[in-house]
Amino acid sequence: MKFLETRLDTFDAQDGLTMDVHVWEPETPRALFLAVHGGLAHGGDFVTPALYFKQKGLATAAYDLRGHKQDKVCIDSFEQLVNDTRCFLDWAQNQYPDIPIFYLGHSIGSLIGTHIGLRTKELPSQVKGFIFSSPYYENAIKVNPFVVPMMKLLSNILPNLSVPNLIDPDKLTHDKEITRRHKMDEEEGIRASKVSMRFGSEIMKAQDWVPSNISNWSHPLWVVLAGEDEIADTQASQRVLQKINPNLITCTTRDSNFHENFNEIDRDEIFTRICDWVISKLP
Repeated sequence: MKFLETRLDTFDAQDGLTMDVHVWEPETPRALFLAVHGGLAHGGDFVTPALYFKQKGLATAAYDLRGHKQDKVCIDSFEQLVNDTRCFLDWAQNQYPDIPIFYLGHSIGSLIGTHIGLRTKELPSQVKGFIFSSPYYENAIKVNPFVVPMMKLLSNILPNLSVPNLIDPDKLTHDKEITRRHKMDEEEGIRASKVSMRFGSEIMKAQDWVPSNISNWSHPLWVVLAGEDEIADTQASQRVLQKINPNLITCTTRDSNFHENFNEIDRDEIFTRICDWVISKLP
């Protein structure tokens, strides 16, 4: 097991594509984190929080998003990611029918979770809440507004055309050992180094939808933002999250963190707060 998983599993997407699942679980889990990673990454990236949560009696399952685990991220539509994640939830209900489930999303995983939370008419009663890290509601690296329509046009004509990757891998976390692991994963071809034009365009459309709909959010939500985030615009996320009923949301900002809160050097304090919040939601 490359990422110290307890076991590996799979589930089938709606179109029959087989999706890989990484599972970290104690002998008798009290709850399950349904983990969805960010762009260019893979499910194994959740190893750091998952091992911590396992010691606390909480299981974590993370799947590899469609079109990832390769040199360039390619998808046909954002809707595929939403539908795949719904199938992942079905898998979790079958695997863990008797315990509470908490959605755990990072970056684009948080964007996917936002769409699922807002657009699902009735979530299963097992789902007790959502946890988001650095939700990718707006890009911190601004795109010239005159370029956006051209990108959307090109995404239809040349969907697999590469978009320049401006993300500095050294600005994801202050933990040098994890940064080294990220770079090694990229060399081994399981972490992407660039994205396709279609992927970029679909993410922007998914982002655009959120601000005018987020006030309809109706689920318990815990959020951690990163003050030094160079991927997701933290101030934009704060403006979006302020539209949620304050009785539903707990939001904290780690001022000195880079994008990957779950891999940052202050992560144990973050994990402790998440565990406390989750335990407060358990029967």
